[in-house]
Amino acid sequence: MRATGPIPVSVPPRRDPWRFVRPLGHRDFRMLFGAVVLSIFGAGMWAVVMVYTVIGAGGTAVDLSLVAASMAVGLLLCAIPGGIAADRLSRRGIVRVVELLNLLATGSVAVAGALGAVTIPHLAIAAFVIGAGAGFFFPAYSAILPRLLPPEQLLAANGLEGAIRPALQQAAGPAVAGVVVAAVIAPAHAAFVIAGAHALALVLLMFVRPEPPDDVTDAGVDAPATDTTSARGVFHDLREAVVFTLRTPWLLWTLLYATIWVLVTMGPEEVLLPFVTRDRIGEDPRLFAFLLAAIGIGGVVGSIVVSSMKLPRRYLTVMNLVWGFSTLPMIVLGVTDVYWLMVLSCFLIGFGFSYGNVIWGTLLQRRVPRHMLGRVSSLDFFVSLALMPVSMALAGPVAEIVPIPVIFLVAGLVPFLLAFVVIAVARMPRDEIAHPLDA
Repeated sequence: MRATGPIPVSVPPRRDPWRFVRPLGHRDFRMLFGAVVLSIFGAGMWAVVMVYTVIGAGGTAVDLSLVAASMAVGLLLCAIPGGIAADRLSRRGIVRVVELLNLLATGSVAVAGALGAVTIPHLAIAAFVIGAGAGFFFPAYSAILPRLLPPEQLLAANGLEGAIRPALQQAAGPAVAGVVVAAVIAPAHAAFVIAGAHALALVLLMFVRPEPPDDVTDAGVDAPATDTTSARGVFHDLREAVVFTLRTPWLLWTLLYATIWVLVTMGPEEVLLPFVTRDRIGEDPRLFAFLLAAIGIGGVVGSIVVSSMKLPRRYLTVMNLVWGFSTLPMIVLGVTDVYWLMVLSCFLIGFGFSYGNVIWGTLLQRRVPRHMLGRVSSLDFFVSLALMPVSMALAGPVAEIVPIPVIFLVAGLVPFLLAFVVIAVARMPRDEIAHPLDA
């Protein structure tokens, strides 16, 4: 006998047009995010102010390399310790200390500039402190987000950060620095603006309340959280994170993929593209600057687009495929002499890179146990940075013996093909179905 009565109708959930900005509804995240905005803006300014302060102090290209290398060394040396600290100590306390050190470092350069006493060793020390601070700041920032926001808003939060980073660090920060440096008597005077940004960031961080206790475990994590209040060795902490990474196929193979991705693409993009632009388009430095701006704008758009939607059901597959497809425009950069095609290619590269990065950051926060999120984030940070200078160092010598189009062909095809290999070897389609993250 057939049942009678109304037939239930499934109503699809309404799309949330404000999903991208929902995290800003949380007071503590607003304070934290405001501090991140100011810190990134300061970093963008420092990239320009550092160069002209070195020159203003009578430094040579070797001196500039020394100062820049000091910052990179500080970052690399502190990336792993920063992750360990983020899992052992108060994340709120770490970001406060970092901003205080940034304030002291940039403030000391500004004061020295006002006194006419800027030296290369002083700048190298300040750069090291700033680099080391970044190594501690971002693992702590990544680890604190799941403690401040509900899981369904992490994608949007990462999208916000992914959008403002290229906009401020690659565009607004350097642009403002250029204007300020041109307006002041000595380049080091512009460091007062940077110090002011870090001072305001520190003030905002003082309004972030203590983190709630870890009394819940997010759905979809690959291992249960454990008590970490007992004293343990640093090497034990690092070993725990490394073992977890090695035993988690989606994490391990994505990190390996990212390592090769950085190795084959960063050198051609950062070292060879300026010469390609000069030789095929023209010597005006603005032509290359516009290409970098296109990458940054693409990154902003990609971050906004992905964070305005729900996390894809096939999140691992989508992430790796987007990364893979995003390198195909490198092939165009290697062969074309049409400038608008170069601009479009750079936009697509930036779009795909940031689109995948927002998903990646969200997966770390959703599927890595909270008690080791800082360490795993720092491993990701370290791996991503470690081969970047290697790629840049190899690009020039390789270009002496291999034609430029071939180098860009390899840079475009290797990550694209490797994306399919990684998806298959790590069995990502099966994994993402077994660990749904629908929010």
